[in-house]
Amino acid sequence: MRKFVFSMITMVGLLLSPAVNALTITNETLNYQVVYHWGVVWKHAADATLHTTKSANGYSSRLTGKTRSWADKVYTVRDTLKCTMNNSFRPIKYEKITHENSYFAHDIVDFTNYAASTTAQCTRYRKNKPTVNLNLSANGIAYDMLSVFFMLRNIDFDKMKTHNVYSSWIFSGKQKEILTIKYVGIEQLQLRDKSRHQAFHIKLKFTQDNGKKSSDDIDAYISTTAQRIPLMVVGKLPIGEIKCYYAK
Repeated sequence: MRKFVFSMITMVGLLLSPAVNALTITNETLNYQVVYHWGVVWKHAADATLHTTKSANGYSSRLTGKTRSWADKVYTVRDTLKCTMNNSFRPIKYEKITHENSYFAHDIVDFTNYAASTTAQCTRYRKNKPTVNLNLSANGIAYDMLSVFFMLRNIDFDKMKTHNVYSSWIFSGKQKEILTIKYVGIEQLQLRDKSRHQAFHIKLKFTQDNGKKSSDDIDAYISTTAQRIPLMVVGKLPIGEIKCYYAK
């Protein structure tokens, strides 16, 4: 992401939490098309499915992604994110399983949630490499790259002002990052099937604990309906961009 310049506003933001709704999910399956866009080029490159189930103790969610047959010939991807969350959508366990060409990796993050802080034990497996164990901690609530989207879906955007900024911690398999959430406003969004939707537009920025950028900005669009469905996610590439469209 582009480098985020820390300020007093940001530091105050780390102490704040956006107002949240009581989003209720029973069993839910959301399908997505991943499209590569560069100029006049629009290529359906991959498909993804987000499946979530509810239990008495919380939620289990799994996001699977795979490249389409034509893209497999260029670069094969079979990735899976798994997360177990409590009834407040705070993560309990997170897994990232990566199969990309001949590369394999498996990250496991076990969370311990306290009222005002979070700790985690991280285990990183790599093909033909020693297992790495790490400990992470943060003053405040921390999420992973899957549970964070449930947190975003629970934000009460109706009570947020345009350009409000909030921050939260993200634990990956190897480090903690600061996620900065900027609310842009309500926009009319057209999906790939030409359907139109009202959506809350937010910008996501990730920086490391020392302020160094982690990746490019991400734009996310969440429906204004009660389901708060993620409708589209847009990420920049060195050439072009990737758009992930909700496909029902």
